[in-house]
Amino acid sequence: MRLLVVDDEVRLAQSLRVGLEAEGFAVDVAHDGTDGLWLARENQYDAILLDLMLPGINGYKVCETLRKEQDWTPILMLTAKDGEWDQVEGLDTGADDYLTKPFSFPVLVARVRAIARRGARERPTELEVGDLRVDPAARRVWRGDVEIELTAREFSLLAFLARHAGDVLSKRQILEAVWDSDFEGDPNIVEVYVRHLRNKLDRPFGREAIQTLRGAGYRLTSNGG
Repeated sequence: MRLLVVDDEVRLAQSLRVGLEAEGFAVDVAHDGTDGLWLARENQYDAILLDLMLPGINGYKVCETLRKEQDWTPILMLTAKDGEWDQVEGLDTGADDYLTKPFSFPVLVARVRAIARRGARERPTELEVGDLRVDPAARRVWRGDVEIELTAREFSLLAFLARHAGDVLSKRQILEAVWDSDFEGDPNIVEVYVRHLRNKLDRPFGREAIQTLRGAGYRLTSNGG
């Protein structure tokens, strides 16, 4: 199994190389985003371990560029940044997993093996459902050629529906994904925000893409014309 490690901390990158090679991996190393992107384009890897704060091109941009070029090599982001929005941005640009420094080496190896087992599944940086286009990284949405302004919560709800387009999502699933797993407010808040989305994304365009299935939940479809 061949890996690419992209990290500007030379000692860390070298220790990762030694440790991963002892686990049976073949390892290439780059110390900046420019070289990392070049190696990723030139070689086939089973997984890429990618630091975020890199000279040249940062890790977010490396990941986003590879995904836009239809390169779906599994990516594990490594970073000292542990804010939740840093993780969200990393995953939205197409990464498969996220590990903050300092980390346990056995956990790192387990995560690498896990994402490599999944293989190079397509994970587009933009989500398309019919003529609805959602860009999670830029937090922008279009119906056809018309860009639509959404609040942060409206966008989070739409992105969740779009990632699971065609699936019926219960109110509880939506609350846990878009609000919080410990949400204790009125669950009817979901209905309020679904109505906001319909008023912005469906009704002005003669669509009924956001469907309610009574007793089951909500579904985003592509054929809501």
